[in-house]
Amino acid sequence: QLQLVESGGGLVQPGGSLRLACAASRFTLDRYAIGWFRQAPGKEREGVSCISRSDSRTFYADSVKGRFTISRDNAKNTVYLQMNSLKPEDTAVYYCATVPPLLFNVCVSPSVVDYWGQGTQVTVSS
Repeated sequence: QLQLVESGGGLVQPGGSLRLACAASRFTLDRYAIGWFRQAPGKEREGVSCISRSDSRTFYADSVKGRFTISRDNAKNTVYLQMNSLKPEDTAVYYCATVPPLLFNVCVSPSVVDYWGQGTQVTVSS
C-alpha cells in the first residue's frame, strides 16, 4: 500500500510562514507528478500547486501565486510546499497527492489524483 505523509502544518499568524512536507513510503515519489490540495470547512477540495515528475515544471493556483513555492528533493523522497505571507483564507487541511506524469497539465484537478495523503491542518489566525 502506497503511503503519503504530510507534516509541517500548524497555527500561524497572518503574514507568517510554514513549510509543509510530503514524504512517501513504499514507493519513490519521482515516478509521479505531485500536487498539493487544500480543503476548507464547507468548501470543495481545490488544487493549490503541483510539480512535474522530472523537469520540475510547476503550477500554482492564482490565489497562492507569488506566495507559495513547491519543490522536490528526490534524494529524500520528499516534496515541499513553502507558504509565505499567509492569509486567514489559506486556512484549510492541506493534502499532497500523486498525479500521473502525463496528466501534469491538469494536475490541480482532484479527479486525476492516484493517491492521497491523510492531510495536515493549517490555521492562519491572530
